[in-house]
Order: sequence, then structure tokens, then C-alpha cells
Amino acid sequence: MSLFVADTGEADLPVVVCLHSLFLDHTMFDAFTAAVAGRFRVVRPDFRGQGANPDATDLVSMDDCADDVLALLDEMSLERVSIVAQSMGGDVAVRVASRRPEVVERLVLLGSSAREEPAEHLEAFRPIADEVARHGFAGDLLETTMQIMFGETIRNDPDRAELLVPWREHIAALSPGLVHAIRGVVERPSAVDALPRITARTLVVSGGEDGARPPAWSQELVDEIPDAELWSLPTTGHSVILELPEQVIGRVAGFLSEGQTGS
Repeated sequence: MSLFVADTGEADLPVVVCLHSLFLDHTMFDAFTAAVAGRFRVVRPDFRGQGANPDATDLVSMDDCADDVLALLDEMSLERVSIVAQSMGGDVAVRVASRRPEVVERLVLLGSSAREEPAEHLEAFRPIADEVARHGFAGDLLETTMQIMFGETIRNDPDRAELLVPWREHIAALSPGLVHAIRGVVERPSAVDALPRITARTLVVSGGEDGARPPAWSQELVDEIPDAELWSLPTTGHSVILELPEQVIGRVAGFLSEGQTGS
């Protein structure tokens, strides 16, 4: 499947592929892209049925999305890349990095895990998907989604309120057609067994206020990926790169720059 891709296009720079969160799109990495200009070529696809791509007509699985990313790498002749991924993007990234370990040099997993949803999460998330299919995002559902995506500290901090405004507007405007992507994330199978096959040096960034992907799930990534380290941010929620952009972007860019060989 052909995906929409934002690509800075520099053929002579090492490549970073950014994989976005459910409910968001490639624009969540705008600040990161600006910060690493001149150091990395940044490739940002929108997942099938999300962002600038047409609505899906059937469930979009994490394996579908991994297949799409691998096909994109082949189509663009990208033989060696680093990946920065948030949430759903992390579900896809661990599948890509475990299937084709020779392609992924460095891996950054933000607010991510490799688990399936536990039963108690399924009970909460399945009705959300049903409501999106009927009405899109509005009222209490919009507020619930904001609580999933952003931590309590930032939501209660008036000095940072402006950081949330564009994302609230973005989520409010999402199509009911997003339900197929939502169900693909909610119903995903575990990929924990694939983690030991990842050879990329990995940075896992975990928010202490992340209820969607709790810190214990991040620790599991570090325990199972052979060369992984954990960075915990106690007063940050699910969307770490949006909640603390300067700190997180700086740390991620530095991690990617260490020993980078390019593509």
C-alpha cells in the first residue's frame, strides 16, 4: 500500500524513520524534525487509515502496518535506518526491528510496549472504538482521549496549556473512519516473544503518569531487548515527546548521534 510520507530528502544524511501514535500523525514529529535539521534525513509516514491517507475500510493490524513500513523502506532503498516511535508506532517498530534486524541501527521507543492489551483495558477501549464509529470525537470522549494521551501534570499546568491546544483540536477533527486503526491497536497480539531478535541499540522512554502503556511495560522492553536502556520521566504521561519536547528531543537526538553510520 502506498503511504503518505513527509521526507526531508537529504541523500547524504543518516536516516531516521518516525512512527506516530494512534490519534496523531506525522506532524507530532515536527519539532523533532526541525531540531535535527542538517544532521538527519527524517522520513515520517502516516500509517494506513490515518493522517493524510484515506480512511481504512477494515481492521488495520500492527502486522499490516509493519508490512507497510518494510515495503516503504524497500521502495525508498533505505538499507540502514534508525527508528523513533511513539505508542502505536512502537508496536509497529518492534515488529519491523525484529523481522529485519539488519536494517535498524538504533531504536527509540516512546510511551511504547510490546504487550497485548490486558482484559481490563479491553473493557475500557472497545466501547471507545464503538463510540468513535458512531460519532467521532466529541464531548466526554474527547476528554477521555486527552486523558489517555497526556499526563495529569501537563493537563493541570496552566503554564503549559498551550501545548495541548493543537492536539485537542486535531483529535476533535478526526474521522469516525479511524475506528479501524483503533481496533487494530486495541486487538493487537503480543510481540514480546520477538523482542530478543532486535539487535538495534534501544532507548526506551517511559512516563510515570502513562496509564495507556504503564512503566512496567517499558521495563519489559528493556528486559527483553538485548541492548536497551530505560529513561523514566516521573511527571510525564503517554506522549512524552509532546509533553517535554525540549528535554526529550535533545536526549533522543543525542542518542541517535552516538556512533551513527547512516544508511
